[in-house]
Amino acid sequence: MKYIDFVNSLIKEEIAKQKKIVLFGQNINAGSCLGGLTKGITVDNSSMTINSTNSENTLCGFGFGLMMNGISSVFFMKQLDFLLLGIDHLVNTYNIIRGVKSNSESSFTIFPIVVDNGFQGPQSSLNNFADFCSIARVRGFTITNKIDAEKIIRSQLVSPGFRIITVSQRLFKEEILVPEKLVYVNSDCDVFQYNEGNDATIVCFNFSFPYGTSILEEMKENKISGSLFNVNSPIPTNWEKIIEDVKKTKRFIVIDDSKSENLACNALLADISMSCNIEKKIVLKRDMMKPDWVYPIHDQMEINIKQVVKDLMC
Repeated sequence: MKYIDFVNSLIKEEIAKQKKIVLFGQNINAGSCLGGLTKGITVDNSSMTINSTNSENTLCGFGFGLMMNGISSVFFMKQLDFLLLGIDHLVNTYNIIRGVKSNSESSFTIFPIVVDNGFQGPQSSLNNFADFCSIARVRGFTITNKIDAEKIIRSQLVSPGFRIITVSQRLFKEEILVPEKLVYVNSDCDVFQYNEGNDATIVCFNFSFPYGTSILEEMKENKISGSLFNVNSPIPTNWEKIIEDVKKTKRFIVIDDSKSENLACNALLADISMSCNIEKKIVLKRDMMKPDWVYPIHDQMEINIKQVVKDLMC
């Protein structure tokens, strides 16, 4: 099943369980349906679907207003860079809300699409989800494969409070990745482990998980045992499990495909450097010094998988 079809099926399952919920966004149940994200979505008679205009600042305020009045909602947003128009609400409105003690069980979720498939114009240069979450320590989640999609959407889409959940447009038409097993996931569903090994640790950030799985497969072909982690939260979280694994392997690879100078992986790198004796460290990130990164170009990171594995064991 394609990535977008699987994610959409989970969303429809969760929404079907809800009463008195409001869904809103541009053409969410008409026309383009956000590239297939909300195709076929329906609500019962106690709920409401609103095909809204492109007024992101107003719509963010609308969702927070509903939550403050005990009504849960999901705002499906056409692309992540439109959320720039709602920054005031992410910082000021949200800070006011969480500064007031409340027993409300209502929720508000913003669900934007990260336009990261390249050749899309200036908006394709903005794929760094961490920048939006770090501005006011907003809880956020990236979806990269079948397992984390199930865990995150089922536990977070309509849970009390506020969060942002994102999907990658680059992966929309790709087959959903299905890890062989889930070794570990923390209680907040923001650190997942999919393989356990003794020779090296791979940690993926943003939407770099496909690169991590490719590196792990190359390691297996070379009889190298590796652990594979994905960090689904773009702000610092409890990654003691990762640090424990790096202490064991003493070799690690960190991958972050964000287009930013403020990488989410930097906090993990700092923690590892202070607590682990490392024999080998490889950090795979974009070259932000290239002058073409803001233009319509392909969005795949250029990684020589075989060379990375060779360098890892040197």
